[in-house]
Amino acid sequence: MFRDREDAACQLAAMLRDYDLKAPLVLAIPRGGVVTGAVLAREIGAELDVVLSRKLRAPNQPELAFGGISENGEVYLNEDAAEASGVTDEYFHQEKECQLAVIARRKQSMRRVRPKSPIQGRSVIVTDDGVATGSTMIAALQTVRSQQPAELIAAVPVAPADRIRDLEKYCDKVVCLCPAQHFWAVGQFYQDFPTDEDERVVEILREFVPQSV
Repeated sequence: MFRDREDAACQLAAMLRDYDLKAPLVLAIPRGGVVTGAVLAREIGAELDVVLSRKLRAPNQPELAFGGISENGEVYLNEDAAEASGVTDEYFHQEKECQLAVIARRKQSMRRVRPKSPIQGRSVIVTDDGVATGSTMIAALQTVRSQQPAELIAAVPVAPADRIRDLEKYCDKVVCLCPAQHFWAVGQFYQDFPTDEDERVVEILREFVPQSV
């Protein structure tokens, strides 16, 4: 059990601090992942930015993901989950456009204060406050991998143990404090797990804008 996102991020940073990282960049997945990413970046002396990724929600079950989509439109699809959830081609198209619209709004507000960081040739750590299905994280990892980082690390406080094996297919290393055998929601592992709004994310990004930007 973590006290809050800051506590989890400090523990995560302790696992990463001794890594030999090249021009490290922490990419946080909004919204909950940005608090985690900010603490992590500060603790390991890395730059902070975001990677915009959203889950694709199952019909009539908005908490259940059948896939994920990233800011460049790249989709990760869990075909078994999509079939089990009754996802039709029409629903898939509608949900994809819905999530791309959310991403576009966030990109507009966040990029006003934080221009996109270069990724090529750097040690890139993609983080969130936890992983459930892994769909959002995998979509983000796919997008980052296409931009040729020197190495790509997924770092999260908690994830279902079986999901970690899936994440390892999309990055060079997964760092997870708590590979959980009994998992039903990320929030179960936090004493304090508030919802972060976009405005708070923008405030945090503003604090981390490099002086040269």
